[in-house]
Amino acid sequence: MEKDKYSFEDLVKVMERLRRECPWDREQTHESLKKYLIEEAYEVLDAIDSKDDEKLKEELGDLLLQPVFHAQIAKERGAFDINDVIDTLVRKLIERHPHVFGDANPEEVLKNWERKKIEKRESVLDGIPKHLPALMRSQKLQDRASRVGFDFTHISQVFDKIQEEIEELKESIEKEDRENIKHEIGDILTAVVELARFVGVDAEEALQEANDRFIRRFRYIEERAKEMGKSLEEMTLEEMDKLWEEGKRKIENAT
Repeated sequence: MEKDKYSFEDLVKVMERLRRECPWDREQTHESLKKYLIEEAYEVLDAIDSKDDEKLKEELGDLLLQPVFHAQIAKERGAFDINDVIDTLVRKLIERHPHVFGDANPEEVLKNWERKKIEKRESVLDGIPKHLPALMRSQKLQDRASRVGFDFTHISQVFDKIQEEIEELKESIEKEDRENIKHEIGDILTAVVELARFVGVDAEEALQEANDRFIRRFRYIEERAKEMGKSLEEMTLEEMDKLWEEGKRKIENAT
């Protein structure tokens, strides 16, 4: 079956054969594959951030495998196949772009599209996937609620809300109420996401960038500790804090 270049049809045929002959592929279900779909999507994001086209090409392929895999399982159940998926997608794209495939006005199309989405929902919060990362989901929920007026009117109110939630958390910690501590921490995170949304910052991106900064700074501590002939376990917190601040300055100046 070796070719100079394989096609989408070849991918579908390979998937069909894997489902017949590979024990691991054969035992997979829609449910068992859920985690891989999420993992592959995030690996595509990493590839985009790396600006490595070869890596992006490979990761997009891994992501593409997931809908092909799910469609093959659905085909075996007699539900639909990959061609039905493509047909549904193409029809949806044409329907959503009458300004491209017809003579509609682009601004009017956008207004109609937003109205149709709202009309289909029982709640303004419907349609936001529960499996989104928590910060992203929180921001989308708050953004939806704000569209119907459920929103703060001034940033000072957001800061007041954050402070209010912090005080409630302190009370729960003093009472050693474990369940309520978790509850209040969730409320604080929600309020911080509200602040991010209010000032036009993507909370998920902000935290991911903070994670990356943490990694760079902590690795600096590890590298400097090696140069000093010490393990982190041997160092005091004060020594590590000093290296943290040192790394923070050097890394930020370098960027």
